[in-house]
Amino acid sequence: MLPPDPRQRALLRATAFGAGLSLPVLVLAYLVRVEAPGMARLDDEAVAAATSFTREHSGLLHGLLAWQELLRPVWVNLAVALLCLQIWRRHGLGTRALWGIVTLLVAWVLQVGAKGLVHRARPAVEDALEHAPGSSFPSGHATNAAAAALTTTIVLWPLLGTRGRFAVVVVGGTVTLLTAADRVFLGVHHPSDVVAGILLGTAMVGASSLGYLGWRTQPRTEGLT
Repeated sequence: MLPPDPRQRALLRATAFGAGLSLPVLVLAYLVRVEAPGMARLDDEAVAAATSFTREHSGLLHGLLAWQELLRPVWVNLAVALLCLQIWRRHGLGTRALWGIVTLLVAWVLQVGAKGLVHRARPAVEDALEHAPGSSFPSGHATNAAAAALTTTIVLWPLLGTRGRFAVVVVGGTVTLLTAADRVFLGVHHPSDVVAGILLGTAMVGASSLGYLGWRTQPRTEGLT
């Protein structure tokens, strides 16, 4: 009997991881498409409470608007791409750098496709604090923040010590959660939009990294561990 192919096992792990995290996104997308009253009510109530709180605190509003501009996907993706190129130049990790850039761009394209399929309207907020174009589900900011945070963590992982690894995980997670909260407190996304975005971004990058890890032919030169 031939031994199991490690590449096949890696692809199976990647598929299982991606499918496992994508399943809740599909469930949320279905509930959005059928306009499930329970979820719609919870989303609307959460957005109303969040925007009311923001409206009463002008300092918070200015901070949220600034964070929105800072975490626009175009700037985040450019920063991650430059980081990957720097790692390629200084450490010779070309395959890792290319994986990071391509994975992040693919995640963004797939998120745009998901928006088009679900085609959910933005929250209806009286006296709106901010306006955003396009569909609402999933949140592009949240998806991109999660994907960029995980991509950055994986790209930097072998170059960091214990403290550095802890720091990059904490910072990446905090930035992702703050970005998700920003979208709800500005009233441009429902809570289910940002939850789906975080899950989707994590699913795509996580599955890609597991597949890449198992497909390497020279693990001693460039690894994800």
